Amino acid sequence: MNESMRFAIGSIIVGLLIFGIKYTAFVMTGSIAFLSDALESTLNIASAIAAAAALYMSHKPADHNHPYGHYKAEYFAAVLEGVLIVLAAIFILREAYLGFLNPPHLEASPEGLALNGIATVINASWAIALGRIGRKHRSPALVADSKHIMTDVYTSIGVFVGVALVFATGWVHFDPALAVLVAVNILWSGWKLVRESIGGLMDEAAPEGEQDALRKLISKYGEGAIEAHDLRTRHAGHVTFVDFHLVVPSQLSVQDAHEICDRIEEGIAKDMPGARVTIHVEPEHHAKHKGIVVV
Repeated sequence: MNESMRFAIGSIIVGLLIFGIKYTAFVMTGSIAFLSDALESTLNIASAIAAAAALYMSHKPADHNHPYGHYKAEYFAAVLEGVLIVLAAIFILREAYLGFLNPPHLEASPEGLALNGIATVINASWAIALGRIGRKHRSPALVADSKHIMTDVYTSIGVFVGVALVFATGWVHFDPALAVLVAVNILWSGWKLVRESIGGLMDEAAPEGEQDALRKLISKYGEGAIEAHDLRTRHAGHVTFVDFHLVVPSQLSVQDAHEICDRIEEGIAKDMPGARVTIHVEPEHHAKHKGIVVV
């Protein structure tokens, strides 16, 4: 089992633990905001399960029906998480509306507040670790899960402060008002995750910084060629697909041209693990005199 999968399974366990702690805090206080915070944790569990399934699928080797591999499976997990976020936000808004009409009686429970605080600390620590692993392995599913958990952390901090204000001021409408803020925050988080995931499914180009790095690597390792042009990139999970046209001198043999291509591919693979490179070789009269000049 690789590191990404271990962390995905760890997210399921942590999510269950956090839900249990937060729900206990709700039972001890009767706070709708605490309930909404606990319900958001169920999304963490669902998204962690989806991330683990997507990671398993994305690492399956290419086959006859999927010659480019299964890398995009991780984006579907992130889209599913966005849908779950919307559904949870609608439920929380409904609970907040009912709370405004009939404010609940809150129990002043320092233990309940303390439990919510403990859950927040655990969540924050896990989100930081998960984000680090997700970026290390370029995993959209783990990065999305990390962002969602960190949103949960910010939400929990707001809820903690709000419920404390209810106990301090006696104004019970603080509780449903904070539940509304939780719902809005969840919706915003879900929108960002869905937008980023759809970008991956729509074959968005790699970030400009990554494309600049590719141009430098092609120039660095392309000795013997004349230029490269029509560079195209797309992300698919933790893999970046790269293709471009490489112009070589017309008198160059096929063997020599192939060696240049091998050198470029090996150089890119060394500096950018996860890149899949396809090179179309052209004779020099196809040069466009623009793009990447080989030094």
